[in-house]
Amino acid sequence: MVSDCGRLLSELTGSTRIPAPDTTLLHGTATDILGMVTAYQRDGTKFLSSGDWVNALAAFWYGFGWLHFGAVSGYLKIPPGACPLGTPPERAPAWCSGQLQEKSVRYARLLDTARAVVVPAPEQGTVVHGAADRVLLITAVYAEQGTRYQVQGKAETALACFSYGHGWLDAAVRAGLFRITAERDLFTV
Repeated sequence: MVSDCGRLLSELTGSTRIPAPDTTLLHGTATDILGMVTAYQRDGTKFLSSGDWVNALAAFWYGFGWLHFGAVSGYLKIPPGACPLGTPPERAPAWCSGQLQEKSVRYARLLDTARAVVVPAPEQGTVVHGAADRVLLITAVYAEQGTRYQVQGKAETALACFSYGHGWLDAAVRAGLFRITAERDLFTV
């Protein structure tokens, strides 16, 4: 359920910790990432409470992309527990199928464009460049999965994949792993 996804994101955000000392650059970046996760969780909750199921789904999954980037990168320490990635989203209410189709097609295009307009910022051969490559791989996997779900007529899962992948990429850009070469409006910088 989309509402369950929002509750889980809220619970995880509330119990996530920043392991780096307060005065470090890592702590500052982690605080920024966690702040963005919280913002997307709040946005999703507002969308859901106003009946905007599609934007709630997109916001929650985008937030999970940010959260998981932060955890995998070591900026955040999230508690173990349930993760929505293993369960496809619920079927959308019939009344929002047009909005869902439009948004999943648009988000596929936005993710493809975002992937095309970033280049790793760190020098080749460094650990951090390897991290940028890993983010590109993750975003490619979610773009491909989303496209496969679209073809299967599963627009909810497609939108979740595109949102999640874009969340990863956006967080990595914000953390300094990439330079943006065009289309800066696709990122929260």
